[in-house]
Amino acid sequence: MTALDAIGPYEVFRFIPNCDLRFVYHQTGPVVTDSRVLILGATHSFEETPEPDIILVPGSEANTVTAMADSDLIKWLRRVHQTTRLTLSVCTGSMILAAAGILQGHPATTHWIAQKRLAAFGVQPQPDKRVVSSGKIKTAAGVSAGIDLSLQVVSELYGRQMAEKIQLIIEYDPKPPFQSGHPNKASKEVLTNAETEMKKRSYNSRNFISVPKIYWNSIINKVRMGKED
Repeated sequence: MTALDAIGPYEVFRFIPNCDLRFVYHQTGPVVTDSRVLILGATHSFEETPEPDIILVPGSEANTVTAMADSDLIKWLRRVHQTTRLTLSVCTGSMILAAAGILQGHPATTHWIAQKRLAAFGVQPQPDKRVVSSGKIKTAAGVSAGIDLSLQVVSELYGRQMAEKIQLIIEYDPKPPFQSGHPNKASKEVLTNAETEMKKRSYNSRNFISVPKIYWNSIINKVRMGKED
């Protein structure tokens, strides 16, 4: 898991009064983030969280594909999505939602390097948008976009004044020193270097098993839906 995918939204949502925030996983305990240095704690299990009001799925550099093939996670997402008020994702978390069939037919965004992969799951990629809304589903672009998404959610559910107050509390007033935060803005050299770095960091030997399984499941689901139609 990419730490900021989860921590950015957490730092926004924790200021909502009477909000029961949970970090949910198979079981409670430590979860090692992508850096392999920072560890977050899962506070509740899937079984302990049967009907969350809102879910937010973070992404990962190396473990997104593994999560996409995690049958227990996928089953839980499909089940709880039926009753959520909002289903959210940050970065490549949208790929996990796509693997669960939740984004099929919907416009959505993800990290710029994964945009084309969304289309394989029947999703309408929106590479130029930082946050995309489609019904009760909201997806954010890469990593830092999770803060934008979370502030938007707070504004819609609790009003603009609450959202602006939280934005001020966390002093979210980004003025990046460089205009290279999107492929359309970055130089060709920077883009090439970033792609190389991302590919290196995304390597995970387990993906060689997970990828075929994911796409087979995607094809089977399309066939089944065609028969049902």
